[in-house]
Amino acid sequence: MKGIILLSGGMDSLVTAAIAAGECEEIYFLHVNYGQNTQQKELECFNKLVIHYQPAGTLVTSIDYLRQIGGSSLTDDDIAVTDHQNTDQITSSYVPFRNAHLLAIAVSWAEVIHADQIYIGAVEEDSSGYPDCRESFYNAFQKAINLGTADDTKIEIITPVIHLTKPEIIRKGIELKAPFEFSWSCYRENEIACGTCDSCVLRLQAFKKAGIEDPLPYKVRL
Repeated sequence: MKGIILLSGGMDSLVTAAIAAGECEEIYFLHVNYGQNTQQKELECFNKLVIHYQPAGTLVTSIDYLRQIGGSSLTDDDIAVTDHQNTDQITSSYVPFRNAHLLAIAVSWAEVIHADQIYIGAVEEDSSGYPDCRESFYNAFQKAINLGTADDTKIEIITPVIHLTKPEIIRKGIELKAPFEFSWSCYRENEIACGTCDSCVLRLQAFKKAGIEDPLPYKVRL
């Protein structure tokens, strides 16, 4: 069984990669740069994870037209990355329909290398702020794959952490010996994580609830 893992370098995709490594006979890592603020650091983490997991193949590509489109604090210089706020609203860091672009690339590659599964580290818990993390979205995209590929092509989207909380994801990663020191969550910085953006705060809170020390350096540890 061949699995493609969408690996951003973030915490959720890291644990997803660790899960896939134990389930697939061959794993392939896909990293997509989309003009995000922390593109440099995320790619650095990806390269370290390639060395760690030794996948059968890798693909690094770019869809930096998402930066031209803008509309997100991750890709648009006119939109500031805000500090963490407790809200159920779509956040400024939401990149419009990003995960559909990522999945489309993965499906194309899967057809060529005859991969059976595509793993993505989406978390339903994030869906209020990131609508393309909803399980219903992946169910709908699965139907699009079934209709848009050759009849004898069988490609399944796998979302192994979609129903886990952030602390549960961390505990799962520890169980699988995932190298969290090679992951990055900050939306602002490429060297020392800010500690106050939405992603940093949620990560720090999760590690604290899991009773584990986050190995990353932070300017502020809330």
